[in-house]
Amino acid sequence: MSLRDPFKLELARRHLLDKKVCRNCGATNPLGAVKCRKCRSKNLRLKRKKAKGR
Repeated sequence: MSLRDPFKLELARRHLLDKKVCRNCGATNPLGAVKCRKCRSKNLRLKRKKAKGR
């Protein structure tokens, strides 16, 4: 799949990066989540958009 197409690039970004991560267990959750799906904690953060060191 070529990622030069802006639609495909946006779709891939949304699928891979638009998530929330639990600070307790590390599980990934949907963007609209209020509680973690695994441990039911409310301590969620957005997934980081940029890799460290780049």
